[in-house]
Amino acid sequence: MAHRYRYELLLAIVTGILLLAGLGKIEVNIMEARNFTTAREMVQNREYLLTTLNGEPRYQKPPLPTWLTALSGMAFGFDSLFTLRLPVVAITFLLVFAFYFLSIALGLSKKQSFNNALILITSFYIFFGGRDNQWDMYTHAFMVTSIFFLWRLLQKDTHRLGNSIAAGVFFGLSILSKGPISLYALFLPFLISYGMVYRFHLKGKGIYFINMLFIGLLVGLWWYAYVRLKDPEYFRAIVGHEAANWASYETKPFYYYWNFFIQSGLWTLPSLTALAYPYLKKRVDNLKAYRFSLLWTLFSVILLSAVPEKKPRYLLPTLIPMAINTGFYIDYLFRRFSKGLPRAEKLWVYFSFGLLGFIALAYPFALTFILKTDILNYLPIAIISSILMLTCAFFILRGMKSFNFQITFYSTIALFTVVVVAIIPLSQNLFTNPAYKPASSALNVEAKYGVKTYRLNDIAPEIVWDFGKVIPSLPKINENIQAPPEKQFGLLVARSDSTIVRSGFPNFEVKKVHTIDMNYRPRHRDRLIRDYYVLRLKE
Repeated sequence: MAHRYRYELLLAIVTGILLLAGLGKIEVNIMEARNFTTAREMVQNREYLLTTLNGEPRYQKPPLPTWLTALSGMAFGFDSLFTLRLPVVAITFLLVFAFYFLSIALGLSKKQSFNNALILITSFYIFFGGRDNQWDMYTHAFMVTSIFFLWRLLQKDTHRLGNSIAAGVFFGLSILSKGPISLYALFLPFLISYGMVYRFHLKGKGIYFINMLFIGLLVGLWWYAYVRLKDPEYFRAIVGHEAANWASYETKPFYYYWNFFIQSGLWTLPSLTALAYPYLKKRVDNLKAYRFSLLWTLFSVILLSAVPEKKPRYLLPTLIPMAINTGFYIDYLFRRFSKGLPRAEKLWVYFSFGLLGFIALAYPFALTFILKTDILNYLPIAIISSILMLTCAFFILRGMKSFNFQITFYSTIALFTVVVVAIIPLSQNLFTNPAYKPASSALNVEAKYGVKTYRLNDIAPEIVWDFGKVIPSLPKINENIQAPPEKQFGLLVARSDSTIVRSGFPNFEVKKVHTIDMNYRPRHRDRLIRDYYVLRLKE
């Protein structure tokens, strides 16, 4: 039994190690802070549909990921980052295994599909997205699962209704996770590529495809309809703002994503090689599946490039079909490397993977250079990580020398795992900001002076999350800031607004008593710094 499911078991073990190692030690970023804060307010206010962030309506993102986060918070509390991130870990497991079974459904062997899944989970944005509890991973994981069932519907003549319903439900869950993002970046390129390579043969299946879309839209759109009815004015404002962002916010030229393959990180050079269709088309075992994965990847990039708003992390869905595409090149090396390759091909393999081996060899020396005498404070982890890195380097290079690419490939996966388990946690302790003061430290100030804390203007979601409760804005009349009813209150102020505090409250004694600095790293972002003032009404 274990032998039969060895690939699935190994995939689960590797994925679990990569996603769970040091999961609670990662700093909370702006997107996670929004999700965590909204989940906390859901539970505190017992309001799960009209979502809020810092007490104000927050409808920019649909609520499914936040519901799952809220469930984790209800079960384990909101103080553990590890448990709050478990929902996204579970969803990433869903992505990895749906992807694995989709790869098998394409007609690829279990071993090649296993390798494809390893490429996927070790791709840069997939790995980090699987440990970052915000919306992206949910929408794409559900869409890949929907595509798997849609593939079964299109390719098989059995279980049509079941595949149609399952595809529709997961399609809807994707929309309920981040709107139409994955529909545009993953599902639409899939349909275009499938039509070009496999053709649509919908005789007797068209009604099931329509059924899938109907169920998907029903599952995905009901929350939007509910909010539109309950809070129409705010909903319309947010929809208009989000639509405008697509055309005016973070706008980049069409060619901005030309180097999309580097977002796979470890697999940059193999991914680039696999995109070379004239080179690889005569070297793959399943040409039709290779064409399909290549077109799926390229159409995903093209459609994303057509949107004016661009960010590197928006390429996450492209990495999914690209992992299948890269897997064709890896499979070719598995089959042919031991039998000999042309000199140019062999040199390229040596460069692509030998580079990783030599980087691993250099690790102990680089660590000593960076830490200098401080290495004594981290000696056990430095020694262990160095031994592991040197071992991986040895096997990567040995695999190439003995013409056994299997050793090189799996040693590369091991290298990535060592980086995650040993080196990333070490770096968390090294590059920290000595002036770091969490927002939660201001709670002691609040208690000392017996005040309620307000904010002067907008405030970073990371600060709101760490503070642990809503930080209301000062009341305004005709856009003029007013003092709250309390005779003494706390006020969080950006440093650029310090003059407003001194001049804007003439009837109050103003005293700066504390500073919040949520910059976990030495680089400083002003939005994560707030001065805490106590204002007391003059006698």
